[in-house]
Amino acid sequence: MSTSTAASSTQSHSLSVDVAIIGAGPSGSIAASLLHKQGKRVLVLEKQHFPRFSIGESLLPCCMQFIEEAGMLEALNAAGFQYKNGAAFRRDGVYTTFDFTDKFTPGPGTTFQVQRANFDKLLADTAASFGVEIRYGETVEAIDLSANPRLSVRNEQGELYQVEAQYVLDASGFGRVLPRLLDLETPSSLPTRSAIFTHVEDNISDPDFDRNKILISVHPQHQDIWYWLIPFSNGRCSLGVVAEPQLLARLEGDLEQQLLTIVKEEPGLKALLANAKVAQPCATLKGYSANVSRLATDKFALLGNAGEFLDPVFSSGVTIAMQSASMAAKCVLKQLNGDTVDWPAEYSAPLMQGVNTFRTYVQAWYDGRFQDVIFYENPNPKIKQMICSILAGYAWDVQNPFVKDSERRLNMVVELCRQEAELSTEPAVSELAEV
Repeated sequence: MSTSTAASSTQSHSLSVDVAIIGAGPSGSIAASLLHKQGKRVLVLEKQHFPRFSIGESLLPCCMQFIEEAGMLEALNAAGFQYKNGAAFRRDGVYTTFDFTDKFTPGPGTTFQVQRANFDKLLADTAASFGVEIRYGETVEAIDLSANPRLSVRNEQGELYQVEAQYVLDASGFGRVLPRLLDLETPSSLPTRSAIFTHVEDNISDPDFDRNKILISVHPQHQDIWYWLIPFSNGRCSLGVVAEPQLLARLEGDLEQQLLTIVKEEPGLKALLANAKVAQPCATLKGYSANVSRLATDKFALLGNAGEFLDPVFSSGVTIAMQSASMAAKCVLKQLNGDTVDWPAEYSAPLMQGVNTFRTYVQAWYDGRFQDVIFYENPNPKIKQMICSILAGYAWDVQNPFVKDSERRLNMVVELCRQEAELSTEPAVSELAEV
């Protein structure tokens, strides 16, 4: 029985649950499954109907441990998604790769590249198969935190009803429901950027093209303009470009014309996609970076993009979403079982450790520092493994020096690269380790 049908038959004007989750995307489905497995009554409220389009299609290996934790790994492995084992970067004709199995941090080294409409539906359907109740087409219009959290929810028939929960998780992604309702929005520390994207029938004939990796290409004249190309298992690719709005304003025509024009400005991408055909209408996302004044209290927590979204450049969004779901679920269980949770210390601060690590590398990508490291001709294998771990999503591994002290360690490597130092020698590694 579909979850939407089940929901309509059980709907009432007021109901009570242990945990209400806003949003059935990756963080919502993971959190719901984890809590349901521990015997908690969970209700997921999703505004849209699945499948629905979303970007964020290149997963990171770190995600796999959360998918397994939620009991969804078997379903994912059987779904036929595109295998992924790393990332490739190209700038000014220089091509380099990172193999995610050759990394510093233990854990999965491979994952998948997914069409999110199918991937998100798979996770939600798997959660529903465990017994999680998911109501689609439901909009959360208000929240009352004066006692136990109380949500005002409107269904597609226009009926308003109340959901009382002992705790609320906001997994609404870019919908950012609680930040809007509770006035938690704050400016992002990152500059405003825009993305234009689509899916293409790629028709790539180049035998050297590696479909097992995301390809990130840099614009030949503007190092802060970059493109993603994410191969899928069905002969399609996700194609997008990211830039500050003023750098896209020169482009003429509709979104498709703008995207194709700027793609042709990167010679390698132009050649690779010479026979590509746009497979769906182009879309744009503007000013997507976001932040909040508070991530969690003893009544609610924000997961994934609902809390903070950095940038798509290293595909960190779904990883942060799943990491936050796993961390929040543990804290919610502890609180529901009668123990006191210090939400800033036990959830917000540990989550932001990884988010801020990603932030270091996002900022350094756009100002060119991290690009100098990525495209360095003679990388030290040990340092590359540590950086590879972060690119694979392991941004919470404080045993990794490039996580624990991300800004300073990165700047040291940048300086060594720029001085053309021999990074492959042990003294260079020892020098980094001592600082």
